[in-house]
Amino acid sequence: MAPAINLITAPVGKIQKISAAILLIGMVGTVGTALGFEHLAGFMPCKLCLEQRTPYYIGAPLMLIAFISSQFKWPALLTRLLLLAGALLMAFGLVLAIYHTGVELKYWAGPADCSTASVSITQDAGSLLGSLNKIRPPACDEAAGHFLGLSFPGWNILASALFTCIGFYGAFAKAAKN
Repeated sequence: MAPAINLITAPVGKIQKISAAILLIGMVGTVGTALGFEHLAGFMPCKLCLEQRTPYYIGAPLMLIAFISSQFKWPALLTRLLLLAGALLMAFGLVLAIYHTGVELKYWAGPADCSTASVSITQDAGSLLGSLNKIRPPACDEAAGHFLGLSFPGWNILASALFTCIGFYGAFAKAAKN
């Protein structure tokens, strides 16, 4: 059995830098894709969809700091803890995605306020109230769309699981020489 890595004294190297870069690009790409589907393709997110973005919104800036930390040889503990934080955020995102997928598949009930989501409304102030009455945000138990057989939360399960593994690997792997 390999010895456990000591986060406090273990140096960082290429593995940590690459892990931080992959997580940064992956997190930005994933939440950017979700925002693109919302604002460019017109898929309105439900409440749970919006909640699943939170780990990405928090994690991406942390991974930027982790990458900078590894690049400029800041304390190794900082880089490893940031990678660990990214892994834990993505693990939380994984739990949220599994929960939302279960709600969509009717395995369990969603939150009671599941149909209250933020909505895009008209830019015309005169028809603002009329627009509010016509717009109905999607329910959390109905998939907004499918791509290659998976709903958006289904894809988030895959992304979050991958990013969780990369984050833990980067946080705990022995540093490779630069």
